[in-house]
Amino acid sequence: MIELDDYREKVLGCWMGKNIGGTLGAPFEWKRQVNDVKFYTQELGGNPLPNDDIDIQLLWLIALEEKGINLDARLLGEYWLTYVTPYWAEYGNAKINMKSGLVPPLSGMENNFFKDSCGAFIRSEIWACIAPGCPKIAVRYAYEDAIIDHGNGEGVFAEVFCTALESSAFIVNDIFELINIGLSYIPKECGVARAINNVLDSYKAGKTWLEARDELLRLYRGSVLCGDYSLISKDDLNKGYADGKMGWDAPGNIGMMIIGLLYGGGDFEKSICITVNCGEDTDCTAATVGAIFGIMNGIDAIPGKWIEPIGRKVKTVCLNIGELGYFGDQLPQDIDDLTDRIERIAKQIIWKYDLPVEILKDKISKDKPVDISGLKEYSLLAGTGDISIYKNLDGPIYRFDFFDVMLNFIDGPVIKGGGSKKIKMTIENKYKIQEFINIQWYTNDNWEVRPYKTGKIYLGRSIWPDCIKSIEFELFTEKVKYKINRFVIELTIDGRHTVMLVPVVLLNEY
Repeated sequence: MIELDDYREKVLGCWMGKNIGGTLGAPFEWKRQVNDVKFYTQELGGNPLPNDDIDIQLLWLIALEEKGINLDARLLGEYWLTYVTPYWAEYGNAKINMKSGLVPPLSGMENNFFKDSCGAFIRSEIWACIAPGCPKIAVRYAYEDAIIDHGNGEGVFAEVFCTALESSAFIVNDIFELINIGLSYIPKECGVARAINNVLDSYKAGKTWLEARDELLRLYRGSVLCGDYSLISKDDLNKGYADGKMGWDAPGNIGMMIIGLLYGGGDFEKSICITVNCGEDTDCTAATVGAIFGIMNGIDAIPGKWIEPIGRKVKTVCLNIGELGYFGDQLPQDIDDLTDRIERIAKQIIWKYDLPVEILKDKISKDKPVDISGLKEYSLLAGTGDISIYKNLDGPIYRFDFFDVMLNFIDGPVIKGGGSKKIKMTIENKYKIQEFINIQWYTNDNWEVRPYKTGKIYLGRSIWPDCIKSIEFELFTEKVKYKINRFVIELTIDGRHTVMLVPVVLLNEY
């Protein structure tokens, strides 16, 4: 049970903490150094700094309002192409890939050095706020969001981790339990999980936050931004922290976020300042720490001295303001409007998925216990089914009424000049009736499809072992004529009007 007033206080706290942390950390972004920040270092005039950490979440809110709550990565990608204006790092790579016809997660994989970077976890809060106390639902949305520009990279695990933690923070107040919940939703051996456990080990061993930072950078660092050594302190340079894989930023920065949460000891000011003082992607890490504190404790727990300099407005930096409507036609102008609109979506999510959470209009009275007998038992930890979101991380999934069709492009969606390309198609029957599926490839005349262009496959009903079948096709041509090559796989069922069309795109790399 969540009281409406408490829910709103937590959502308001989320966005206020996000604005504060992002504004505090902005002047030190991507500097590999130990900072000494105790308060804002810039003149603010009553407004927060604009921050893309919030911008794209405002876009997702508009998508939820316009298209409803049944969103997937391809629909979110359409909004991305229309409204996200910069070509920064993974943002830009995803855009040019989608413009070439590649759908998520391929849009976040191809030619993308930054699939392991920080652009996804910074937009996790919207999903937590629309599914409060229900991480199993929140992470489904987070996954669809993250694969747009992070494909199969560490950036996906970073956003899923943060979303699970933040959703659970609406009803859990112990940071160690929250970290454990978040870890349960990501692979144990991924870089993000290993970096988090590295910080936990340092904390439990009694190391200082500076020692924990050193240990984290020693093992889990990417390169300094674009190899610019002017962004690294002499101290860190002498410690050997200059090198690292380009774009491999999510593990280390999630680790620094955990340092702030643990060593901050539940104190807002201490938590966000330690986070910024760790260096690296400081606006993103401090913004996320601020948001987590706000969800756990509510806006009233954030000291007024941090709120007064920036107020309650929301400022944008990377959205197409003209198309979204100037002077705030569609974009929320402050955290109060943002909270009102998120609340309406959250109520739809809770009803749609029959979630074991109720947002109560009236306060819970000790004298009048609330009847919770109708609510299901619900574990916040991930189960096997929750980890299944990663089952086709290397390719798109097309969901139809009764069937899921998954494509796996062997070695990516690129063919060079001529030759062949292998694509594995997996079909899963999600319904209770077994079927024969007709398969028909539509290609240009100069393409050959092996083992066949036309065939048939049997699928057992959903609870049978043979409800999933895979076929590996090989597309062959002596010469690729076009830069972008489009094909269609048509799936039909005899005696039924069902037609499932699966697009296939191959890029010609000369």
